[in-house]
Amino acid sequence: MSQTVLELKDASIFQGESLVLSNVNLQVNKGDFVYLIGKTGSGKSSFMKTLYGDLKLTQGEGHIVDFNLRTLKEKEIPFLRRKLGIVFQDFKLLTDRTINDNLTFVLKATGWKDKDKMKERIETVLDKVGMKTKGFKFPHELSGGEQQRIAIARALLNEPELILADEPTGNLDPQTSIEVMEVLQDINKNGNTILMATHDYALLLKYPSKTLKCDDNKVFEVVQRKS
Repeated sequence: MSQTVLELKDASIFQGESLVLSNVNLQVNKGDFVYLIGKTGSGKSSFMKTLYGDLKLTQGEGHIVDFNLRTLKEKEIPFLRRKLGIVFQDFKLLTDRTINDNLTFVLKATGWKDKDKMKERIETVLDKVGMKTKGFKFPHELSGGEQQRIAIARALLNEPELILADEPTGNLDPQTSIEVMEVLQDINKNGNTILMATHDYALLLKYPSKTLKCDDNKVFEVVQRKS
């Protein structure tokens, strides 16, 4: 029996008063790699924000990594986010400190205390994204692709049950996008579950996987035609 990491039933997603997506039904299982596609403004970001507790789910049912999105309380959001790895389009690295200090900051904020264990965990995640030698650098000393790899490493710190990647290649050129995708593919092969919002259709063709589309206030699965 495959383990369900995310499930929505008849869920409607609102941004303020306006309905963004209605009657969303979907299931993501452990180990899946799922794309979320759709035009700008079709609701991808609102969908993602609902999953990590930035927007409240007020209609329908939603469960994500053992949290109920309907009954999610403000004080539970940090605990939910510990079980999720979130990768943003614009990296969101702290510019005034080194990569190691960026990652240490996250570990401390999520309750880690042991310095040696923190150091070891940081080395492990940097190694996973091919950035083992870059820990002493500041974000501005890295290319966009390297910064995104660091953002992926940061998402892996607490061994998340689900990684939400919101347009992770949106600010990158095609070649760098492929390099970042390769990192995500490797992480997925190691058992991490990934839901990735993107409008980069070239990546879908190169790395086909289950695809959900936001369109006309709905989310539905798209069957990719074999060329």
